[in-house]
Amino acid sequence: MGKVVLYSSVSVDGFIADDNDQPGPLFDWLSGGDVPLDESGVLKVSQTSYDYVRPYWDEIGVTIVGRHVFDLTDGWDGKPPGGIDHVVVVSHRPMPEGWDPEAPFHFVDGVGPAVARAQELAGDRVVEVAAGDVGGQVLAAGLIDEVRMDVVPVVFGSGKRCFGSVHAQHLLEDPDVVIRGNRVLHLRHRVRR
Repeated sequence: MGKVVLYSSVSVDGFIADDNDQPGPLFDWLSGGDVPLDESGVLKVSQTSYDYVRPYWDEIGVTIVGRHVFDLTDGWDGKPPGGIDHVVVVSHRPMPEGWDPEAPFHFVDGVGPAVARAQELAGDRVVEVAAGDVGGQVLAAGLIDEVRMDVVPVVFGSGKRCFGSVHAQHLLEDPDVVIRGNRVLHLRHRVRR
């Protein structure tokens, strides 16, 4: 089985979006460089960020998101973002009416079954878990192996928390990766077991 990784761009004070679900400047680093991060040419980062992010993105087989993110993005029009093979959506509601059942999206009730389904689909590849409420629930369930954060130099003051509504302490190992990019600090921590 591949690793289960909670991943997000995050403000210095721990938010992934403002109170209106807007990321503000959290993704500015993805257009602040001169090295294309994907084939679209829209995302351009520093060489340092590319050398860290691109290999990781290439490892991702499945992304787990909550229904809120799915609805905010209109399900990416049925095409998983970033070339990912499958998206597992944690939802207590069924797939939207009129949704193409052939689209590589899997609606699962609960984070435990979502991780199990994602690992089945990903095989040896990485299962990425979006930060926020679902990410916090997966962390609280003890199912996260690694936390990757792209810390952006901005303070939101309030908004959507990186780990959602987690209220218990969870220890991480010391960062084994600390990389300074343009307007971003890439951090990687393993979860202490």
